[in-house]
Amino acid sequence: MKGNGQYQFIADPVFREVEAIIRAKSKTFTFATALLPDVQRRAVRALYGFCRFTDDLVDEQKVTPEELVEWRRKVNLPANDQYEPVLRAWCLTREYFGIDSRFQEELIDGVAMDLVNQNYQTWEQLARYCYLVASTVGLLSMPIIGLRPGVNEEQARPYAITLGIALQLTNILRDVGEDARAGRVYLPEEDLAAFNLTRADILNGVYDQRFFALMGFEIERARRFYLDALPGIAMLSPSARPAVGVAALLYRAILDEIETIQYQVYRIRAHTTLWKKIKMLPRLIWEVKNIEEPASEPVHG
Repeated sequence: MKGNGQYQFIADPVFREVEAIIRAKSKTFTFATALLPDVQRRAVRALYGFCRFTDDLVDEQKVTPEELVEWRRKVNLPANDQYEPVLRAWCLTREYFGIDSRFQEELIDGVAMDLVNQNYQTWEQLARYCYLVASTVGLLSMPIIGLRPGVNEEQARPYAITLGIALQLTNILRDVGEDARAGRVYLPEEDLAAFNLTRADILNGVYDQRFFALMGFEIERARRFYLDALPGIAMLSPSARPAVGVAALLYRAILDEIETIQYQVYRIRAHTTLWKKIKMLPRLIWEVKNIEEPASEPVHG
């Protein structure tokens, strides 16, 4: 932090505009980040706004490769040259915290992969995509939320990467139906084949024992990534642990919801209701508080 300058940083009215956008886009993220101190909360929400807006360029606005190149150019301009609220808030944050723009570039690289209807043959290929679009978010947020004394970013980075993969795989499993309607299948071809399924089956909404087995397999994979990633929460600054830990555990709970709806992801978007989140909150905070520091690097990172 830069002393009293932090109050001038968060006083810029653009942050309130971005927070209004965030509330409309992600209730889970808004709920969890409410646990952060003011400066980190607004900065992390500015980061989320940038990431979400970048992703929406492909998913909702259907930009061309040339337009994404122009977006990348605009993102790299200094804050004083930014006029869009999301970009100004993000660039103010990036400059204030001295965030490495390398991870920002990798995030845009990942979003660019969605410009083509790409098939993933192997888990390793999908994991690389998950790193680009999700793990980079954790790496970008690390300077904002901070680490506990005695921990450096090199030590914490593998856990951020692993958690990002867990979160993105959760997104993919939740959105199987939505992606299929858009002509996309993210699940690796090798996994589909292992359960006697094809890409065409997913696009056609096949819902049978083969699909149940596939979803169960992928859910357990995601849970292993969460298991490996969560010890990294103990490496964060004390003020950041509740928000990051609760956010991760709420996302992990989506896997439970997918099972509760019996894998009907083609027609139901699994989610945790606000009332259920509130009921879960004391238990989740207790669970986060009792996370122990890792003895070794994550296995799946």
